[in-house]
Amino acid sequence: MSKYDIVIVGGGPAGLAAAISARKAGVQKILILERDHELGGILNQCIHNGFGLHTFKEELTGPEYAYRYMKQVYDEKIEYKLNTMVMNISNDRVVTAMNREDGMFEIEAGAVILAMGCRERPRGALNIPGYRPAGIFSAGTAQRLVNIEGYMPGREVVILGSGDIGLIMARRMTLEGANVKVVAELMPYSGGLKRNIVQCLDDFGIPLKLSHTIIDIEGKDHISAVTIAEVGPDRKPISGTEERYTCDTLLLSCGLIPENELSRGAGVEMNPVTSGPIVDESLETSIPGVFACGNVLHVHDLVDFVSEEADRAGKNAAKFVDGGCKAEKSKEIIELKAEGSARYTVPSTIDVSKMDDLLTVRFRVGAVYKDAFVNVYVDDNRVMHIKKRIMAPGEMEQVILQKSKLEAAGNIKKIIIKVEEE
Repeated sequence: MSKYDIVIVGGGPAGLAAAISARKAGVQKILILERDHELGGILNQCIHNGFGLHTFKEELTGPEYAYRYMKQVYDEKIEYKLNTMVMNISNDRVVTAMNREDGMFEIEAGAVILAMGCRERPRGALNIPGYRPAGIFSAGTAQRLVNIEGYMPGREVVILGSGDIGLIMARRMTLEGANVKVVAELMPYSGGLKRNIVQCLDDFGIPLKLSHTIIDIEGKDHISAVTIAEVGPDRKPISGTEERYTCDTLLLSCGLIPENELSRGAGVEMNPVTSGPIVDESLETSIPGVFACGNVLHVHDLVDFVSEEADRAGKNAAKFVDGGCKAEKSKEIIELKAEGSARYTVPSTIDVSKMDDLLTVRFRVGAVYKDAFVNVYVDDNRVMHIKKRIMAPGEMEQVILQKSKLEAAGNIKKIIIKVEEE
């Protein structure tokens, strides 16, 4: 059995950034395991720009952003295996994987970083009535077909869901000559970034119908039309609001799900809201020495934040390998809770003695808010009162906690993040 200080599962933006961070922290034996035939993950098919504004202070395409990290991996001579599927991670951090060259093999890891990313919600999870013909794709699959394989899925397009990939594909299909007729969204707000709504829909005159969903799909061999209808507050179709659109392609952009089969198999404690692992201030999961970062932890809106989070995971995994985190966990663990419209927090617990001077806590809201406040309570005392002009579920929010202030507060039991109108 081979041994590595750190094994990273996933060679996308999170895995690459974590590997580079761990190497900079002094760890030499690092191995990245990637199931695809190249590093870079989903960024390889995201040929649009808008990446890197936070990380590199310039606007890059997805492949350009990925290559900046890939080049560092090459320069640092960090080991990686492509076309390799990880099958299992044990409680004592033995990673079982397989590929064509090595067959099934095991690796003993000092620490493991989970960076598997996320996947799209499939049609089977959406409960759309109607036939099941050809011509129905997830938005990400269509993106790969157009940008990498060079195929056009169709010419008359309807999109269900207003996630960022769906919005971007509305523009992409239009630029390739398709007629995107409508984007229908079940919720009363978009699931994507505001800038994508403007740049991908408004600038091309593509209508966005909020509080609408598909109630019928026509076509037995190939899709020929869909019927959409407005939904009420109970999300049930309202009779008399039906609209029929002929089309040869339906793209689904109805949410992303963190890829956590491996995590569950390993016994990692999961957060039912994010569908990702529960982590502490070090991004360590409930299994000692197993860390998580990026979209496997919770779905991010910007890849820059994925890289930032992965950088932290790499540093903390390096500390664990060096023995800095192997001491027993402190008994003074602070619970971090989201209440009201704040849906969750990452991390979920904090050990003040182990946190950095500044700790970024990220969360999402459950509704659209205008001129509301993000309030942070330490036990029952409000310590932060931040006015936000607008907050929406499609964009992550954050607060930054200071170690010195938490230490000065003394014996804290819990920290609560709330979104309130006043």
